[in-house]
This record gives sequence, C-alpha cells and structure tokens, in this order.
Amino acid sequence: MTGTLFLCATPIGNLGDMTPRVVETLKVVDLIAAEDTRNSIKLLNHFNIHTPMTSYHEYNKVEKAKQLTALLLEGKNIALITDAGTPAISDPGEVLVRMCREREITVTSLPGPAACITALTLSGLSTRRFCFEGFLPADKKERRAVLEELKEESRTMVLYEAPHHLVHTLEELFEVLGDRKLAVCRELTKRYETVVSTTLSGALAHYRENAPRGEYVLVLEGRSLAHKREEEIAQWQSMSIEEHMSFYLTKGMERKEAMKQVAKDRGVGKREIYQYLECGKNGENQL
Repeated sequence: MTGTLFLCATPIGNLGDMTPRVVETLKVVDLIAAEDTRNSIKLLNHFNIHTPMTSYHEYNKVEKAKQLTALLLEGKNIALITDAGTPAISDPGEVLVRMCREREITVTSLPGPAACITALTLSGLSTRRFCFEGFLPADKKERRAVLEELKEESRTMVLYEAPHHLVHTLEELFEVLGDRKLAVCRELTKRYETVVSTTLSGALAHYRENAPRGEYVLVLEGRSLAHKREEEIAQWQSMSIEEHMSFYLTKGMERKEAMKQVAKDRGVGKREIYQYLECGKNGENQL
C-alpha cells in the first residue's frame, strides 16, 4: 500500500492557531517536507515534535517532488508544511500534489490558517464572489497582461505583496484599474495586526510617505457591474447604428439577431433599432 501525503496548515503568526490534529499528524508521519527547515524547526520544537525533516521549496520542487512521491509509493507517510499558512496556496506544494494525483497517491488536507481567507474576511469588502491572485508575476509582460485582466474583474481580488515592492504594485494597480476601495492587511493574527480600509490612491499617498514594513495582503474591490455596463453602453453609442449593425453582420449574424444584439448593447428596445433602420435613416431618429 502507498503512503499518504498530509497537507498541514501552520500558523501565519499566532501559534495558538495550530490545530491538535496537525500536531498529532506531524508527530506520527515518517517525514516532514518543509519550505524552510530553519524556520520550521522552531515550530516543531515549540510543539515537541521530533519527526525528521527535509526541505521542499520553489527551487527544488520538481526533483524533490519526484523523490517524495517515490517514498510515498514505498508506503511512507509524509506531511507537507510551509513557513506559514496552507500548503499549495501560492506555494510549490501544488507540484507535489499534482504528482501524487497522477500516481494515485492519497492526499488529504488538514485545514487551518490561510492569509488570503483571513484578510478577505476582515476586509469589509464583498466575500460572496472573490478571486485569489497571490503575488503578481515578476516578468513585466506577463505582469501587464495579468493587470489588464484584473481591470475587468468584478469579483473582490486578493493579492500578496512584499514591503519593498508594495508602492510599485499600488502604482501599477492605480494606473491600470483606476481608484478602487482597498483593505490593506498586515501582521495578520499577530499582536500588531492592522487592517486599514482605504482606497488605492489613499494607500499610495500613505506609503509614499511611510516605509512599508511586514508582509501585506491587499483586498481590492472588483469592478462595479453597473459601471462596467455604463462604459459598454458609452462605447457602443460612440458608433453609428449602421456601424454597430455592420460589426455583427460581418461576423455572420442574421439581421434580426444583429438588431436584437445592437439594442441590448445600447440599452434600448429592439423596436427602436428597427424603426431607425427602416424609417429613420434621415437622422431624425438617431439613437
């Protein structure tokens, strides 16, 4: 029989958030794969855990995952932990989980802290629909493409950022997305936890004058669906009715369907479009 991979969530700041189930699991598995063994040894010592550890991080995730899956196939039980939070969330653990799934190795998750969810629930912004972006890509071209996608995102967005990149990221977000409501979260679950409800422009003004410290979670308001609709209507109304119709007809749409779609785009009734096209070409009924 193969072993089991246990994804063990660890505290993001407060050791009191370590669950008894995680402590017990870390004590009985054969091996613990840790993002940084130097950091994790402090956690293990605090809970009197003496299980052997091995490193598993961004720079060895592929080769080490192969080694770990080989041990799991031999019947060893392994726990995966990160420096803080839930493994495989913005974390190389996803590679190991994927390999285990491909090899039909049992994987189970022991729920616990996650900075993204903690920040979201504290933000005061909508939690019904949200997306997690993590850290924006370092590559400039890829980063710009992601920002352009986020510009159209109507769900609440959750991002991570390091202090030395915070101002630059806020500047890019403001440039591409415009001003939005924003919750700036830092030191989550710790003694000096702070959650500031502000805007992108307000955060920029503050951190240009005050050096950022600590790791940040940014919870950003999504694009208003009503505002998006207003922009779409304005965009279509900048075209003439004939141009608008031609746009859909050249795509192969039937005339009746094109009129229906034009009416929907412009926020008017289909009958108004019909009357204009059939009776009002002299401009008297221009929409």
